[in-house]
Amino acid sequence: MTDRKSELAANLARVEERIAAACAAAGRKREDVTLIVVTKTHPASDVRLLHELGVRHVAENRDQDAAPKAAACADLDLTWHFVGQLQTNKVRSVVGYADVVQSVDRSRLVTSLSAAAEKAGRELGCLIQVALDAESGHRGERGGVAPDGIEELAAAVDAAPGLRLDGLMTVAPLAGPYAGRQRAAFERLMDLSTVLRATRPTANMVSAGMSADLEEAVAAGATHVRIGTAVLGVRPKLG
Repeated sequence: MTDRKSELAANLARVEERIAAACAAAGRKREDVTLIVVTKTHPASDVRLLHELGVRHVAENRDQDAAPKAAACADLDLTWHFVGQLQTNKVRSVVGYADVVQSVDRSRLVTSLSAAAEKAGRELGCLIQVALDAESGHRGERGGVAPDGIEELAAAVDAAPGLRLDGLMTVAPLAGPYAGRQRAAFERLMDLSTVLRATRPTANMVSAGMSADLEEAVAAGATHVRIGTAVLGVRPKLG
């Protein structure tokens, strides 16, 4: 086993222990939580090693990094998640490799994703990104729609050919009433998910929690956690 593979294996084992412990503490089954490894800025060789170690869900936040990496790993059975703020001029490229876009936060993006998915003959999973620091009618500092905008976007995804509404995503806010209160933020997201699932029971994915706060996300009920640094180490600086 190479040094890098051994490093990744050890990191994955530690993260797995954390997720398992958090599930046990919350009275949840370990299989109820899916690990997504955020591979941004790390090379395709790391993605291949992660696949050898059993990882099947990976995430990226910049198309210029993700597109060539996904192409280099096209032979692997991976589910690719796009988690960054997405400009409409990048949609066509992202739809070429992403299976799920977790950062849907405006109607124009829904329209663009739908057109690209239809043209590519693909069905694309969509998560509505919720900004818990955003006031009504506004987007958050890190993207996302205010909670009262969820229903309108959900209806837009429902009506969009080529798209499938899978659930909700959030990033723990740095400002506003939930700043520094990750558990409360994730519990709020779960409340919003409960409302969404009342009319759309299949939109049951709740993506929340990263390396520093995965325990809080699991305790709140997240179905997917997005882990980068704890698995891959500190990200290389972008050139």
